[in-house]
Amino acid sequence: MDVAGDKVVIKGEAPSQEALEKMVLAAGNIEGIGKVETDVQAPDAKEPVFHTVEKGDSLWKIAEKHLGNGSRYNEIFEANRPMLSDPDKIYPGQVLRIP
Repeated sequence: MDVAGDKVVIKGEAPSQEALEKMVLAAGNIEGIGKVETDVQAPDAKEPVFHTVEKGDSLWKIAEKHLGNGSRYNEIFEANRPMLSDPDKIYPGQVLRIP
């Protein structure tokens, strides 16, 4: 991983797309980091989907928007553990991984 100003570049190999996305989230949620770029290979690589929490968002609303059904909010919660400890504790500006 290289850091230049407010940008982090993650390099190397990841065991899975999920692991890569969690690395991006962990790096991106560090105070002072404004951008995360990747140069990482993953066996099941695809374009990751992230959501930046806005005022008034809930995991239910985010699940409706991205997964088509609010009751699937737990999938988003589980995809963002351990960074999320409670489905009701999200805040504006937080970036979440959408599975």
